[in-house]
Amino acid sequence: MAVRTTSEAVAGIIEVDASISLTPFIEVANALVTKCCSEDDYDDTWLELIERWLSAHFYAQRDVRPSQERAGPVSMSYESEIGLGFDNTRYGQMAMRLDTEGGLSALNQQAKQGGKITAGISWLGTDIEEEAEEW
Repeated sequence: MAVRTTSEAVAGIIEVDASISLTPFIEVANALVTKCCSEDDYDDTWLELIERWLSAHFYAQRDVRPSQERAGPVSMSYESEIGLGFDNTRYGQMAMRLDTEGGLSALNQQAKQGGKITAGISWLGTDIEEEAEEW
């Protein structure tokens, strides 16, 4: 599988643990970018940017970091929410923004709605040829 981005490029936008390989995150991002974005009018540079940010999103989902807020003597610690959406991290949000054709956003919406969306049409009228035969 020929990926578009590198571990170094991903590490440039998100702090990574050196003991964790970025390869699996890059590979899944590559597969999704190839499926959802490669038929659009993006050049290789643009596809690499989408893949880089999406790789960081998948890494961030794996390496959830606690956050802490403090206001005077009161403090609060929490972890980020884990879910299916690309909008769970700033990296996934950026990947969707870079995909201006909307492929990742569509996939994000499908995941939130529980799967692939299909559309159908049903004809409720009568067939004009059948009516003509009856006359």
